[in-house]
Amino acid sequence: MLVAAVKEVMLRWVLFALFFGVCASAGEQEKSLSRGWGDSISWVQSYEEGLSKMVKSQKPLMVIHHQIDCPFSQELKKAFVAAKSIQKMAKEDFIMLNLVEETADKNLAPDGYYVPRILFVDPSLAVRADIAGKYDNRHYVYEPSDMALLAKNMKKAKVLLHSEL
Repeated sequence: MLVAAVKEVMLRWVLFALFFGVCASAGEQEKSLSRGWGDSISWVQSYEEGLSKMVKSQKPLMVIHHQIDCPFSQELKKAFVAAKSIQKMAKEDFIMLNLVEETADKNLAPDGYYVPRILFVDPSLAVRADIAGKYDNRHYVYEPSDMALLAKNMKKAKVLLHSEL
């Protein structure tokens, strides 16, 4: 009987430890979804999840395409994180997704598959091709020095959204 009681206590501790581990890893997964782009921002895991949350929340989706080993992506990430106004808008006003893999949706590459690039999608599921960076050959590129333009475009995505819907 003593052996059975010890086994039951051990089983409870194992289940508790397992439960605690699952809860802790859920928090780590959300942090890992940031990939360094802002740990205080709630990031979605996939384009499909982003579209779903966008439609429910009526907030625009901001999609950041980047590569872990790309020096241009790394520099843009540093500038993005350092820009407090951009971090605030990303956290409060957008559904956020950063992708290191391309999606099957060709609309997210209107002028080619390059990184880094940032696009906006509104809750009507339209990719906002009219909200672009400053370059003619790569419309959705932003450089570290372009954070003021990115902030302006984020505001434009919000304003157009509210005036068009």
